[in-house]
Amino acid sequence: MKDQEYKDVTLLAAKIRRDVLALLQHRGYGHIGGSLSLVETYAVLYARQLRHDASDPKWEGRDRIVLSKGHAGPVMYSTLAEEGYFPKEWLMTMNDGGTHLPSHTDRLKTPGVDMTTGSLGQGTSTAAGIAYALRQKGSNNYVYLIVGDGELNEGQCWEAFQFIASKGLSNCIVLVDNNKKQLDGTCEEVMKPFDIEQKMRSFGFYTQKVNGQNVRAIDDAINCAKDHKSSANCIVLDTVKGAGVPYFENAYMNHSMKWNNDEINKATDEAIAYLDNFIGRSEA
Repeated sequence: MKDQEYKDVTLLAAKIRRDVLALLQHRGYGHIGGSLSLVETYAVLYARQLRHDASDPKWEGRDRIVLSKGHAGPVMYSTLAEEGYFPKEWLMTMNDGGTHLPSHTDRLKTPGVDMTTGSLGQGTSTAAGIAYALRQKGSNNYVYLIVGDGELNEGQCWEAFQFIASKGLSNCIVLVDNNKKQLDGTCEEVMKPFDIEQKMRSFGFYTQKVNGQNVRAIDDAINCAKDHKSSANCIVLDTVKGAGVPYFENAYMNHSMKWNNDEINKATDEAIAYLDNFIGRSEA
């Protein structure tokens, strides 16, 4: 990644993070932790790796994203808005009646969403099916399957992974958001995950583990996965839940939060102001 490319990805990440904060503060509640942990991944995908066309969301030549952890819709919506899939004004309507942006992603409502998700585990199976169908058609397009570490408690994930590996679907790149927490505690407390990297290898995946808040590391890992065509591919993203904003990083229960006191609103306002300043200087 050249210096200018790095600056472009970093700028997009700042815009996505700002938008996530603004829309959830406006909503007054929402899935903040697991949205912020994926900001850098989404910036790399849309700025560097993903074949897509905002003017034609159903373009047959596009790569697909399946956000199996569909509650992280805010990060996807913010990215799609920044990329021009729909007006940014839509962001402030999330979860309103008649909105195009439901709490969990829905392909029938939002331009740029390829698969409806939210019931954890099910996205792994649909992504496997999409990847298999693309290969049967002779397509060279990729499917990026994004799953949460807590989501891996669902047995359906491992059935899908076994299918992906068994069929050698190297066109399905599994990205595990390893942010160490889930809805009601740490992953270690709820159900010990053991070594995710080791487990994916045992299931037949060529597996890499990288800093999931480092855009260069994510980009390099995806390039490496694309070069590895002899087996299924997995990238374990070592992330921080609530990444990029110390207040949210340090909050113990930061899966979903309410903006119901001065402290959380002050922290959000300060983070947005900082990001706005960074964006302004970067674009100057």
